Amino acid sequence: MQDSFELLEEKVRRAAELVRALRQENKELEQQRRQAESRLKEAEKGLQALEKQKGAAASDHKRVEALDGEVATLRKEREEIKKRLARLIEVLDELE
Repeated sequence: MQDSFELLEEKVRRAAELVRALRQENKELEQQRRQAESRLKEAEKGLQALEKQKGAAASDHKRVEALDGEVATLRKEREEIKKRLARLIEVLDELE
């Protein structure tokens, strides 16, 4: 009887130790989860900032393309005006 009672006490002690160890492990895992959650939020903020920069860069790229097109158009107009002025100068020279 004494042996079985001691055996039971030993099993209860081991079970209690196991419960303490599991609680400690659970506490550590919860802390790791909170840290990971915090890092995830930081990463999401960083990602949002990068997406905003990407959007701004895309917008800037479109604006640059539009300005390039406008510059090309203005150059063509300038060349045409040069040609027309040259013709007008020829006409004026002929009048003399």
